[in-house]
Amino acid sequence: MRYADFEKIVSQKRINRYVQACGGNTRKAMTLYRYNIELSQVMFAIICHFEVALRNAIDCHLVATLGSDWIRNSVMPNGVFTHPVLYKTRDIIYHAYNKLLRDGLYSHTKLLAEMEFGIWKYMFSPVQYRQTGRTLLGIFPNRTRSSATMQYNHSYIFNELDKINTLRNRIAHHEPICFPIHGSMIYTDYILNEYRKIMMLFQWMGIDGEKLLFGLDHVRQLCIKIDKLKPV
Repeated sequence: MRYADFEKIVSQKRINRYVQACGGNTRKAMTLYRYNIELSQVMFAIICHFEVALRNAIDCHLVATLGSDWIRNSVMPNGVFTHPVLYKTRDIIYHAYNKLLRDGLYSHTKLLAEMEFGIWKYMFSPVQYRQTGRTLLGIFPNRTRSSATMQYNHSYIFNELDKINTLRNRIAHHEPICFPIHGSMIYTDYILNEYRKIMMLFQWMGIDGEKLLFGLDHVRQLCIKIDKLKPV
């Protein structure tokens, strides 16, 4: 495709960032645009697998400690998420539950599936973590032992999940991930760091990430291709 046609489709403002990153080379800019889409597809698939694994691990743990309908019961009178500061979490769960109930579709698994990544992230924020019994770190049996200088506690997990959630939202909103958040230069370290953290969290959960993602994981190869487009 001619660059002029490509620019018309994706918009000058959008493609200009790629042109700047490629030192003005429009052909490389179009290639970088396509590589970024490929990288976004791969990272989104990895995050989706991680989200399902995280959700299921949390659910398995809380079914054992809070009961088989724990997420529905959490927003009922005297439920664990009726604490005043948890009104956002409570509202999200309650509205999803009511919709499923109205449609005659309610089940525990369907309610779980209605939850966004943010719900699982906030399970490790201070109040939610306390309200569910301060035991959710048990889903990471292989996590690195804390030291005097580094605490691998629920706050650490929350912060890592927050970064993954931010990346997920960037991809979902079609933001380029081959650049830093603010900048127009090729920068794959951001993605590689998040990728390594996800693989580490898989390992902490006792999951072989490489086997789980077999045939899907092309992150390193795509980052190499992207880096080769940097201006000399």
